[in-house]
Amino acid sequence: MTQARKVALIGTGLMGFPMSLNLLRAGHHLTVWNRTIDRAEPLAGHGATVAASAAEAVVGAEFIITMLSDGFASGALVDDPEIQAALSPGAIWLDMSSARPEHSRAQAETLKSLGFGHLDAPVSGGTKGAESGTLAIMVGGEATHFDAARGVFEAMGRPVHVGPSGTGQLSKLANQTIVAVTISAVAEAMLLVEQGGADPAAVRAALKGGFADSTILQQHGERMTTRNFDPGGLTKFQVKDLNNTLDEAATLGLTLPATESVRNRFQHFIDEMNGAERDHSGLYLELRARNGLPV
Repeated sequence: MTQARKVALIGTGLMGFPMSLNLLRAGHHLTVWNRTIDRAEPLAGHGATVAASAAEAVVGAEFIITMLSDGFASGALVDDPEIQAALSPGAIWLDMSSARPEHSRAQAETLKSLGFGHLDAPVSGGTKGAESGTLAIMVGGEATHFDAARGVFEAMGRPVHVGPSGTGQLSKLANQTIVAVTISAVAEAMLLVEQGGADPAAVRAALKGGFADSTILQQHGERMTTRNFDPGGLTKFQVKDLNNTLDEAATLGLTLPATESVRNRFQHFIDEMNGAERDHSGLYLELRARNGLPV
């Protein structure tokens, strides 16, 4: 049985809220805080303590989880003197936001200098994975910290230690590159079969289990053909991740042409088609517009 730990979770949005529920179901003692407090308050009915501030949330916590928009947001908390003073001895910070590897390394150095641990642990699986507790969790940092946090991670998904600080975020960038390029390919395939007169659902069933099959084909292919673009993974965050990927590639002297092309298309979807708050499978709509088809 997993040992109950004292956990603080900051950021109870689309992902953080169901992650909080799974931590509570696993028996952990959870304190939550969100900048918009209304998004955190319902968790009180499930057994969480709702803090009045981020600094209050971390008091007594063995593990601090941040699930925020980017590394700038989580870094601002790590650098906050009030929060630093409130951290308990030996606390380990688990940044599960998607950020730049350099931000994670900087956070780790700051916390290490103060006597605390840090793991960068971004996730993949979207809101469905967060709700079902099946997130893929890519963890960078010291192995001893990973071992200590494993039980907390396992309440939310499947953690894998991938290397030193920053490599969790690097793994997420690799993941997001695959996701974005695959969404583009699935959109083209779905448009092709639709316009050619085939039944898209039947085509997905025919491809199931084959070499071209994927979660993106089955889930986002269905979204595309049923025109369901309610957000699971926001387009604006997909672009943020692709920009981070391209920035990291540039520091390594690499050119990633497919990544750059699909980033530009997502950006067009945001700028010209009001797609920022829509699901990233909405790239299908950009493809329809590109082909002069109604959206």
